[in-house]
Amino acid sequence: MWDYKLCEKEPDTLAVAMRRRGIGLNDQITSLTSKLRERKQLLAKIDDANSERKRASNNSNGDVRELARDLRVQSASLKETLGTVEKEIETLVSTLPNRPHGTVPDGSSEVDNVVLKKWGEPRRFDFDVKDHVDLGADLGILDLPRGARVAASGFPCLKGLGSRLNRAIINFMLDVHRERRGYVEVVPPFVTNRAAFFGTGQLPKFEEDLYWTEAGELGLVPTAEVPLTNLYAGEVLNEEDLPIRLTAYTPCWRREAGSHGRDTRGLIRVHQFEKVELVKIVKPETSYDELEDLADDAEEILRRLELPHRRVLLCTGDMGFCSAKTYDLEVWLPGQQRYREISSCSNCEDFQARRMKLRLRRTSGKIEFAHTLNGSGLAVGRTLVAILENYQRPDGSVGVPQALVPYLGIDEIKRTVIIP
Repeated sequence: MWDYKLCEKEPDTLAVAMRRRGIGLNDQITSLTSKLRERKQLLAKIDDANSERKRASNNSNGDVRELARDLRVQSASLKETLGTVEKEIETLVSTLPNRPHGTVPDGSSEVDNVVLKKWGEPRRFDFDVKDHVDLGADLGILDLPRGARVAASGFPCLKGLGSRLNRAIINFMLDVHRERRGYVEVVPPFVTNRAAFFGTGQLPKFEEDLYWTEAGELGLVPTAEVPLTNLYAGEVLNEEDLPIRLTAYTPCWRREAGSHGRDTRGLIRVHQFEKVELVKIVKPETSYDELEDLADDAEEILRRLELPHRRVLLCTGDMGFCSAKTYDLEVWLPGQQRYREISSCSNCEDFQARRMKLRLRRTSGKIEFAHTLNGSGLAVGRTLVAILENYQRPDGSVGVPQALVPYLGIDEIKRTVIIP
C-alpha cells in the first residue's frame, strides 16, 4: 500500500506511477487528491486551535479560560473529522496498485513483456504429440470427468501413478529449496482471515476470486504467499534476523472470476491446484538481489527436471497488483506448441509490509518497513503437465526425469489400471 503522506507530499510521483500502470486521472485519484488536501487543512486547523488554546490556558482571565475550553472541544471535533478522512484516504489508497520499479518496461499486456533468457531447446518429436489431457487419460492417471462429477469443472482428479508423480514433484521441490538455499519449510494454515488477505493485497480488490467459508471471515488460500508472509504481520523484526526465507506446499483455490472460457481443458487453469511457494522477508537494500536469487531458485527446479523454459520480465500492464517488479518463468509445452507460465517471482518492496505493519529494527534503533518477495517454486500441476508432454514416447508411455526417479522409484510411466 502507498504511504498516503508520500502521496500528499509528492502527488506527481503517484500520478506518474499510476499512468505507467494504465490508471489515469479518474474519480478514484481525484477523490484521493481532494481528501489529502482536506487532511492537510484539518491538520493546520488542529495546530492553530491547539496553539490558541495553549495561550488561553496560561491566562488567568475567566473569559479566556472559557475560550480555552471551547477550543479544546473544537480541537477534539476536528480530530474526529480527521480520523474519518484518514480512514477514507486509507480505503482509496488500498485499491491502488504498487508503483513499478524503474527497470520495468511500460506496456499494456503480455505482448509488451520482454524475454530475458532461454534455457534448453524444445524437443523435436518424430511422432504426433499428445497434450497432457489425452496422455493422462490414456495412461489412466488423470480423471477429469470424475473430478467434475464429485465437485465441478476445474476440480481435477489424479490417480495411481499420477498421484504418485504429483507427490514426488512436491517432495522434490521442497527438498531442493531447503537444501540449496536454506529455505525453512512451513506447513501453514490452508485458510486465512480477512486481515491476512488484506495484508498481501487480495482484499479489497480480488474478493470475488476467493473461496469463503459460510461466515465469510475465513477464506481458502489462493497461494501460500498469504499465510507465509502474514506469519510476521504486525511484528518488528531485528535487522540481524533477516533475510527470512520460507517455503511451503499448499493446495490452493481460486474462482478465476472473469476467466471463463480460457484454458478450460486440462490442468492449466483450474479452481483447485497445488503449489510449492517461496517467500522472503528482507532488508530494503537487498531486495532486488534477493529477487534475482528467487527467480534462480525457481528455475533450478526446471533445470534439474531438464524442461526447456525462459525468463520473462513483465511490463507494467501485466504485473500483479502488489508487485513492483516481476519475472515470469515459462515452460515449453509441446501439446500447445508454446511457452506457458509456471512461476511468477515478484518483489513487492514495502507495499505488503505497509499493509500488514511488518517492520524491521535496524541495529541503530531505527524502525522501517521490510520488503517482501514471493514466487512459485513451482506450480505443481503445471510441472506435471510439462513432464507428461515433454517426456512422452511414441508408445504412449512417459519417461520420468532423472531427478525424480529416487522419489518415484521408477523411470517410466505406463498404463496401469488401478481404478477403472
